[in-house]
Amino acid sequence: MIHTWSKIREKLENDYLADSLKKRIKYFATSYSKCPDHEGRAAILLDGQQVIAGSYCEQWSKASLLPKDETLETRLHYEFPFMDNTALKYSQFDQRCFYQAFYEFDNQSIAKSLASENLLVRIFAILDRRVGKRTLFKIKQNIESEPEIFQIFYNIRIEAEGIR
Repeated sequence: MIHTWSKIREKLENDYLADSLKKRIKYFATSYSKCPDHEGRAAILLDGQQVIAGSYCEQWSKASLLPKDETLETRLHYEFPFMDNTALKYSQFDQRCFYQAFYEFDNQSIAKSLASENLLVRIFAILDRRVGKRTLFKIKQNIESEPEIFQIFYNIRIEAEGIR
């Protein structure tokens, strides 16, 4: 099923988001009609402050700063990165990454989402109401080996749940 951004945001913020984070976490994605191909940006906010944010324009400008002798494969990877810790840390994602991650997240179990290679899917999952305290405690055992941005969202979740 194809969703509009407003439907995706509604599902993320109302259907999936943990009760302890409702009204605190907001998801944002937009396309700019005056940009070529309607490129845009995306973000996750906590209490109105961006935790992560990225845009196609930022991807393009950073890719254009690469040395000219970089291989085409490297340039394409930099312009259209996999959703890993580096991509999120350096804002190398856009609204389409959100849509793709949501589609994966919405069409699989919470356990598969928590184990996804797509870090954005894992972030959606750690904020999900279906992840209970037992699962949060299990994740805590290996949290040091997790990507930095995932640790940030994990800490947001456990603090909201009152776990320490």
